Amino acid sequence: MIDIDAAVRRGNLRLRQFASDNYAGICPEAFSAMESANTGHVVSYGDDEWTTLASDMIRDVFETRCEVFFVFNGTAGNSLALSSLCRSYHSILCHETSHIETDECGAPEFFSNGTKVLLVDGENGKINPEGIRRMVKKRSDIHYPKPKAVTLTQATELGTVYTEDEVRRIGAVAKELGLRVHMDGARFANAVAALGVAPRAITWEAGVDVLCFGGAKNGLALGEAVVFFDRELAYEFDYHCKQAGQLASKMRFLAAPWAGLLKDDVWLKNAAHANASARRLERELSALEGVEIMFPCQANAVFVRMRPEAAGLVQDRGWMFYDFIGQGGYRLMCSWDTTDEDITNFISDLKDSLAKCGC
Repeated sequence: MIDIDAAVRRGNLRLRQFASDNYAGICPEAFSAMESANTGHVVSYGDDEWTTLASDMIRDVFETRCEVFFVFNGTAGNSLALSSLCRSYHSILCHETSHIETDECGAPEFFSNGTKVLLVDGENGKINPEGIRRMVKKRSDIHYPKPKAVTLTQATELGTVYTEDEVRRIGAVAKELGLRVHMDGARFANAVAALGVAPRAITWEAGVDVLCFGGAKNGLALGEAVVFFDRELAYEFDYHCKQAGQLASKMRFLAAPWAGLLKDDVWLKNAAHANASARRLERELSALEGVEIMFPCQANAVFVRMRPEAAGLVQDRGWMFYDFIGQGGYRLMCSWDTTDEDITNFISDLKDSLAKCGC
């Protein structure tokens, strides 16, 4: 058994890290709601009061009647949502760095029985609307996988955020070209907190048909909500979930934490804290010689370029973070529970590491 206290004293184990917001634990409000749901016998498979409550709270957040389904993780949510929009001979347009392209092991193609993913470029991880038009107009013959959907990652894999105007422009182009719009919102809360807009303004009002609303990166243990704003598209989606092993028998334990997260806007407070921590981290890093900020810090991620030797030395001190961009590029993520002390300690250790490398 690990002696946590001793490991922390030695500096080999950190209570919090910058590797991923998935590392963070459950926020108190979500944990309390799950504990409240753990009473007596409750109807299974989503026919319970907790699932109804959480679904209604999500409808209130978006100020519209939408269909809500709870699944275990984002890969399943994205893949099943996209498969409901496409047939096997269709294609999905996404940014070349999007999560469905780089980090989902072909799951969108698998669950849609072969729908092809086509890549669109754009600066700072965001799709250029004209890129969508080019891909659709590129070919129209029967030998080409017919574009049917476009997917946006909000916030992006590079830590940037689609503005309200940018989502609207993409939504308008998609509508013109007969495409459905899916949004991978694993960090949707961070985007809303960063923009300071109503959730409806960057979803259904801007042309988004279905959103995978992320909870695991914002204080839940696990679980995402698939939100269909176009309710007709949700037809038999419950069967998709069941067949894919995503229908929880004890659904109350997926749904109840959502109720805790949404009550009193805890979800936005968590996201705002993570974003503010990332901005402070970016400021501190910007002041260091030998460290270069790679992309605008608009949500809760900071991407930096530094010498691998320096990164290795600071990792030897117990800090964990990923090389996501290639040699010399590193991603640092802040979470709902990141503290000022975490940032201070990391910057101090990084300064020492840079000095040892002669940076």
